[in-house]
Amino acid sequence: MSCISHCRSIGLMAAAVVTVSCAESSTSPLKSGTAAARASGGVSDFVMPASIGWQEQARTLVGANNLSPLAAARVYAAVSVAQYRAVSAIDGSDTDGLLPENGVGPGGRSALEAQRGAVAGASAQVLSFFFPAAATSLEQRVETEGNATPGNVHPQFTRGLATGRGAGADMVGRLRADHFTAPWTGTVPVGPGLWIANGPPAGATFGGVTPYFLTSGNQFRPAPPPAFGSPAYVTDLNEIRALSDGRTPTQRTIALYWNFPTGTFTPPGYWDLVASDYIVAHALDEHAATHAFALTTAAQMDALIGCFDAKYYYWMIRPPQADPLITLTFPVPNHPSYPSAHSCASAAAATVLGSLFPDRTTELNGWVAEAGLSRMYAGIHYRFDITAGRDLGVAVGRWALAHANLID
Repeated sequence: MSCISHCRSIGLMAAAVVTVSCAESSTSPLKSGTAAARASGGVSDFVMPASIGWQEQARTLVGANNLSPLAAARVYAAVSVAQYRAVSAIDGSDTDGLLPENGVGPGGRSALEAQRGAVAGASAQVLSFFFPAAATSLEQRVETEGNATPGNVHPQFTRGLATGRGAGADMVGRLRADHFTAPWTGTVPVGPGLWIANGPPAGATFGGVTPYFLTSGNQFRPAPPPAFGSPAYVTDLNEIRALSDGRTPTQRTIALYWNFPTGTFTPPGYWDLVASDYIVAHALDEHAATHAFALTTAAQMDALIGCFDAKYYYWMIRPPQADPLITLTFPVPNHPSYPSAHSCASAAAATVLGSLFPDRTTELNGWVAEAGLSRMYAGIHYRFDITAGRDLGVAVGRWALAHANLID
């Protein structure tokens, strides 16, 4: 399925409870994390993880506040990791994956309420840090969720809320020291084959932001791009010129679709939404859901850190700067060309999601390829940008999966 068809269906899973038959034969991507795995017989009820709604809240706030893709990636990773750590800190729940007689899911209603509270507390704490103007409405949402079940606020919701606020406060402390706001004090180099800035460069210090999994921003720095003016470089530049000269309506539509500009949930938000839909489709419980969100968004964040480290190491000129006759579907981003951030982020997220949801691998690989091509269709990236970005993203995704304990 192409993104054009996909965008009509993604994000439409909004039912609060989904009935899952124990007769279904689906692969469980996370052990003891699906409703089918939890069922003890007959039919079990899948309760929508609270993290689904709070992730939607994060995407909405990102768009409403016109965040850049880099700032958005930081939001998604921070919220997701805080949610996962909060839910993991809730003790006293079963670990055998069986449905107890007294409630829904491991631990019954007590565990369910504690996890809901943990997610609410962590999410509100982190989102209020990023969006202080929304703090009051976020607290109102917490109160509404606490009152959403029969009777008064469940004491385990209150307990979970305190745990979540603690995890959120820890994350805010990390954010304050992650170097995201470090000022750039360098100068843009000038010369043949070097990128030409349009004002202060965007994301110039992002390669120095503290990662979740990587040892440093340059851990997977790609090899140099083709030398400016070399046969390999000219071949890829000519390809973008040919695409520009013959851009079809379908190619233009794809370029515009995958752009997700400021004012939307941005490209990182797309992959957060994919994770959300997969979580619902596979009926993951709260712990498995928050783990999937955390792995996906933190890997995506780290891939962008590695990407921007490379961008400002190589300073590669953009195609339309090398050939002014190349036309564009939207303005050129104000950072160097190599490698492609779209491909870095997409490949990292898809690598993690493909491991967690192996039945979706073909679909995910198709979206990664189309996201990369979209930047070529737009006239802003070379093919070698896309290839290097994809390879970097895959490497980061695999590293994140192998070192998943770093976000525990």
